[in-house]
Amino acid sequence: MLSYSFDFSFFLDSWPAFLRGAWQTILLAGASIAIGFVLALICAVIRSGKNKLASGLVGAYVEVIRNTPLLVQIFIVYFGLPSLGLKLSAETAAVIALVINTGAYGSEIIRAGIESIAKGQLEAAECLGLNKFQVYWHIIMIPAVERVYPALSSQFVLLMLSSSITSQISAQELTAEANLIQSETFRSFEVYLIVAAIYLALSVLFRVVLWAIGEVAFVRRRKLRT
Repeated sequence: MLSYSFDFSFFLDSWPAFLRGAWQTILLAGASIAIGFVLALICAVIRSGKNKLASGLVGAYVEVIRNTPLLVQIFIVYFGLPSLGLKLSAETAAVIALVINTGAYGSEIIRAGIESIAKGQLEAAECLGLNKFQVYWHIIMIPAVERVYPALSSQFVLLMLSSSITSQISAQELTAEANLIQSETFRSFEVYLIVAAIYLALSVLFRVVLWAIGEVAFVRRRKLRT
């Protein structure tokens, strides 16, 4: 009969490293989400536009990113760009790769929201005398993002969890710190149980923060509807 004796005593000495890794994960994911959302917004606008060449190029980018592993994308940025003379730190390369990945997935989510806007709303806005920018921003873009915001939030949480892959290029986030602790303590089971609990807490934190951002961003529109 197999037996295992749990020992979490190492946590007393290692908790600063776990905390440092969790904070680095928050920074890494936060930067990638903010920049990735802007990229996704731009790509969604281009993809749903009338310029076939630009739309086709964005479509190709989306298909390439969605059909290749994130780890390979990270390796291309971290190991490939130095071959072109652009040397990046592990953290910078990680952010760039995560932004590119998020931009592709997020653009398709936002594009679905744009395509869900009824043409009757556009005609009504034009009858009210709104210019093209006002129509696009207030009648198309903001309602589209509001409709797909739950899906975007889930994608952003997945991005945070996926950031653990960046430990493969030595980005000092939570998983990388855990790997170092594990190599020093040889308590693999306990270390990764703690890491799993921290990621779970981070997921809840990100969902709460994203929900709060959505409430603030769309509260005015909800009040107008009521």
